[in-house]
Amino acid sequence: MADDPPALPEEALEERFLAATGPGGQNVNKVATAVQLRLDVYALRLDPAAFARLKVLAGTRWAAGGSILVTARRFRTREANRADARERLAELVAAALVRPERRVKTKPSKAAKARRVDAKARTGAIKRGRGRVTLD
Repeated sequence: MADDPPALPEEALEERFLAATGPGGQNVNKVATAVQLRLDVYALRLDPAAFARLKVLAGTRWAAGGSILVTARRFRTREANRADARERLAELVAAALVRPERRVKTKPSKAAKARRVDAKARTGAIKRGRGRVTLD
């Protein structure tokens, strides 16, 4: 990736470790390797448009108190899960900071309108010819 995601302020993050599911054998039953990372969105001081985009991008990960909750349990170690959660959260924030390009409205040309009308007329003529056959 050309641009690295922005660094998230440490005071805006809160980590909790919990027992993971999936591969890991007995280790997964003994050690809390999954990480739940909570980001206080208000601490980021985003402009209202970026805040709204972040809320939409977060979807179900958006918590009621204005925070985003990301759970990482893909790996067998705490460090790997912690890095994964932070990376995913940073990418989410980076995606919200990107302004979408405005769509420029375009109109069809006169020739394009004429082609469309001619095509409709041809199709209508073909359909008119599909009527019931009468033997006079």
